Amino acid sequence: METNRKLLRSLGLGYVIVVVVGNIIGSGVYKKIAPMAAELHSSGWVLIAWIVGGLITLFGALGNAEVAGLLADTGGDFAYYKKVYNRFFAFIYGWSLFSVIQTAAISSLAYVFAQSLNSLLNLPELLPSMGQFSIGGIFYPFEGFTVKLTAILLIIFLTLINIKGILTGAGVSKLVLFLVFSGLFLIVAFGLGSHQSHPFQSFDFGPVSQAPVTISTFFTAMLASFWAYQGWASVGFIGGEVKEAKRNIPKGIVIGVFMVIAVYLLVNVTYLSLLSIPQLEQIYKSGNQIAAVEAVRSFWGDNGALFISFLILITTLGCTNATILASARPYYAMAKENLFFKSAGSLNKANTPANSLIWQGVWASVLVLSGTFDQLTDMIIFAVFIFYGATSLAVFILRRRMPDAPRPYKVWGYPIVPAIFIVFCMVLVFNTIFTRPREAVLGLILIFSGLPVYWYLHRKKQK
Repeated sequence: METNRKLLRSLGLGYVIVVVVGNIIGSGVYKKIAPMAAELHSSGWVLIAWIVGGLITLFGALGNAEVAGLLADTGGDFAYYKKVYNRFFAFIYGWSLFSVIQTAAISSLAYVFAQSLNSLLNLPELLPSMGQFSIGGIFYPFEGFTVKLTAILLIIFLTLINIKGILTGAGVSKLVLFLVFSGLFLIVAFGLGSHQSHPFQSFDFGPVSQAPVTISTFFTAMLASFWAYQGWASVGFIGGEVKEAKRNIPKGIVIGVFMVIAVYLLVNVTYLSLLSIPQLEQIYKSGNQIAAVEAVRSFWGDNGALFISFLILITTLGCTNATILASARPYYAMAKENLFFKSAGSLNKANTPANSLIWQGVWASVLVLSGTFDQLTDMIIFAVFIFYGATSLAVFILRRRMPDAPRPYKVWGYPIVPAIFIVFCMVLVFNTIFTRPREAVLGLILIFSGLPVYWYLHRKKQK
C-alpha cells in the first residue's frame, strides 16, 4: 500500500557530491560577474568578492555539515529546526523554501535556460500585444512570454523525469555535470592561453570610475556571488535517501563546496583577463548580454559564442534538474508532520514524492511569470541567509544541549567560524533591506504568507 512505502537509501558519497555541485553550478558562473563589476568598478575587488563569497559559503557549509552529521534526515534544515527550535520555526523555513527560496531558484534557472535557447534558435514571439499588461504596475506576466513559456515547459519536463525516481534524476545530473566541467575547463585553458588574455588585469584594484568601494556596495555585489554559490545545503533535503547519511552528507558538502570555489576562481580570473571592467559594466547595462558569451567570443569568435550558449544551456538544465530533485523532499517531510498539504506526503510506485514534485512545479511556473532573473535571485539570497544563520546558531545550541552526542564531523575553527558566519548573515540581511528594499519586502511577504497556512493546519490538527 502507498502508506507503507518509504524513501530508499540508494545514494552513496559520489552521488552526494554530484547533488551538491549540481545544485550550485548554474547560471551564476556565467552571468553574475557583470552586476558585480557594475557595483565595484574594479577587477581586483570583483575577484576579492568572489573569494570572500566562497569563504563565507564554506564557513556556512562547515556549520551545516556538523548539524547534518548529527541530525541528518529527509527535509534537511526543516528536520534540524524541528529538533533544535520548534515546529513553528521549522514550518516557516519549509514554507519559505516552497514560496521563494527553492521554487524561485528553479524558476530563475529555467528562465536563463530559456533565454539561452531563445538566443540560439530565435524562437517566435508569443502574445506581444499582452507585453504591457501588468498586475499593480509591478508584475508583467506576458512580457517576454516566449522565454517564460519555454522555462515553464522545462520545469514540467524535468518534474516528470524526477517523478520516475531519484536515481533517474541523479543520473541525469551526473551526466550533465561531466559535460559542464569539461566545457568550463576548455574555456579556462583556451581563454588564459589566448593572445587577448591579460591575466594581471584580474588583480587591478584601481576603480575605473569615481564611485568608491564601500562596505555596502561590497555586500550588494556579493549578493550576486552568493547566488552563484547558492544550493549547497540542498543535499540535506535528501537525507532519507543517502547511505550512511550522517557520514556521507557532511563529507559531500565540504568536498563539493571546495570543488566549486576552485572552479569559480579559475573561470572568473579567465573572464577578467579577457574583458575589461567597462566592457562588463556595458554587458550588465545591456540587459540581454551574458558575460561568459562575450568573453569566449573574444577568442573564438561567433563559433565560441555558439559553444558557450550550448554550455549555458546544458549547465542550467543540469542545475534546474538537481534543484527540482532535492527541493521537493522538505515538502514531503512537512506533509508527514501535518505541516503541509496532505497530498504531498505520499510516495508513488517509484518511491518518490510525486505530489510534492507537482506542487513545487506548479508554483515555480507561477514565479516564472512574476519577475526577472535578477529580482528572483536577490529575493532568494535575502531569504535564505536568514535561515543559514539559524543553522550555524544551531551548532552552538547543540554543543550545549547534546555535548556527548557522537558527531561524525565537527566544524573546523569552532566557535570562531560559525560565529563569523552568523554575524555575516545578519549584516547581509540588513544591508539588503536598505539597498534592495523591493526584493527584501517581497521576500518577507512570501516568507510570512505561510502564517495563515500554519494557523489553518494547526486548527485542522486540533480538530
